[in-house]
Amino acid sequence: MTSYVSHTTVDCADAYALSRWWAAVLDYREDSEDPNEPGHEECMIYSRDGRHRLLFIEVPDAKQVKNRIHLDLRPVEGTRDEELARLTGLGATVVADRRENDGTGWVVLADPEGNEFCILRSDAEVAATRP
Repeated sequence: MTSYVSHTTVDCADAYALSRWWAAVLDYREDSEDPNEPGHEECMIYSRDGRHRLLFIEVPDAKQVKNRIHLDLRPVEGTRDEELARLTGLGATVVADRRENDGTGWVVLADPEGNEFCILRSDAEVAATRP
């Protein structure tokens, strides 16, 4: 017997706003038959293929410490640095820059509510550095 991940839940102060932000970051969508609306305390978004879901739930507690679990993102198109520029343009903030001089590494970012996530090199960038 095994389990599978139904969805990843993110505690937040504004479920609608954060779900909209992450939908823009990941190119996710809402359920057209159950759309997310301002004021909803729970908002779900889905990957285009429906295989991954993020659920945003409003909680009264403010974020206080570093996440114990986070998302690592890879750009679908372009480079890590181009995606970094796009994400900061959407409102992400840089928490820690772990990029190395040889082009490896990652950048730790925070979403508008302070939840950390990382942006890695694209698959093409990784493949270009393999011997």
